[in-house]
Order: sequence, then C-alpha cells, then structure tokens
Amino acid sequence: MVAMMIESPAIQPEESSEHMPQPSANTPRTARELFDALPPLPGFRAEVIEGKLIVSPLGTPEHHWASADLHDAFYPLRKERGWVGSPQGPGICIQGPRDALSPDYVLTHEKCERWGNELLSSGVILVAEIVSPSSVYADREEKPRLYALGKIPIYLLIDPIAPSPTVTVYCDIVDGKYRHALSESMGKVVLLPDPIRFELDTSMIRV
Repeated sequence: MVAMMIESPAIQPEESSEHMPQPSANTPRTARELFDALPPLPGFRAEVIEGKLIVSPLGTPEHHWASADLHDAFYPLRKERGWVGSPQGPGICIQGPRDALSPDYVLTHEKCERWGNELLSSGVILVAEIVSPSSVYADREEKPRLYALGKIPIYLLIDPIAPSPTVTVYCDIVDGKYRHALSESMGKVVLLPDPIRFELDTSMIRV
C-alpha cells in the first residue's frame, strides 16, 4: 500500500505568523474533505479508512479478472432479482463516519440511495474484496469493521494470498459488528445467507 504524505515547509526564525498564508475557508481540514477535493488519480485508488486517506495502486490484471469473474458468477442472481453489480466500484460512503471505500465488487439495488456519486452503505446488499499484498491489513482487519458499521449485510472476502486460498463470508450484523465469519477453501460452493440466499461457485473465480 502506498501512502502519500505532504509536509509543510519549515518556518524560518525571521518569519512571523502574520506574514504566513492563512488557510482559506475551502482548505480541506479532514481526510474526507481532502478526498472530496482530489482530482482523478489514474492508476490509483483513493479511500478514507477510519479517518485516514489511503492512496494505493490499482490491482494487477489478474485482480481485475477475478472481479469480472465474480460479476459473471452473480449473473443468475442479478437477472432473477433485478439487482445490479459492478466490478471495481462504484464507491461506497459509510454512513456515520462518512469513510469512503472502493470495493472490488458491489451488488445492490438499482435505486440505492447515494452520497454524490457514492452509494450509501445502508442500501448496499453485498461488497467483496480480493486481497492483494498491498491490501492485506485493510481487507482483513479494517474493512470488516467498516462494512458492518455501514450496515452492509454481507462482506465477501476472497483471499488468494492466504497460506491456503480461502473465501470468507461475513454476515449477521449485531451491535455494528459481523457476528459470523464463515470460511471455505477457494474453489468450493459457498452459501451466501439472507438477504441473498445464493450458492456461489467460487471455482468460477480465477485467482
């Protein structure tokens, strides 16, 4: 994961604060405000995770192909329920802290409420992350907390870099936390519980 850090220039002894430029009303004061002010960053993904602005490189071609495979695997479900899905976005606004996350896959209703161009988390049905070397801690530790806090019923964690590649289904939110995390070997059929009730064949996902 690549972190971007901006340092302020040192103040010389002869400089007084009255001659220093003062922040304007539009100067970002939080990670979320800085995120909102960012220009497009081709080749990078920007997220606000627990109050920190994180900028990381986009995944490898194989990473993107795995997201596309997941999209294909959900086709029967999307067709039956009239739901929509998308690999590599759109972004999600976690209601409450307003953290901004960019999942590897999103499944939701077409009329999901939005915060600008981001989907409001409480209207999202499922998010999935595919672990890469740069996202290990965020995907395994931070995002389960945030997705549960955002009331997303199911978080699907695909972990091809674990000692034994696994897929984990986080579900059953109680007091802002997922109560269950059910893991299965990659390549097996995994049952996704309500509100989905769908058997996902993970052998369809190339990792």
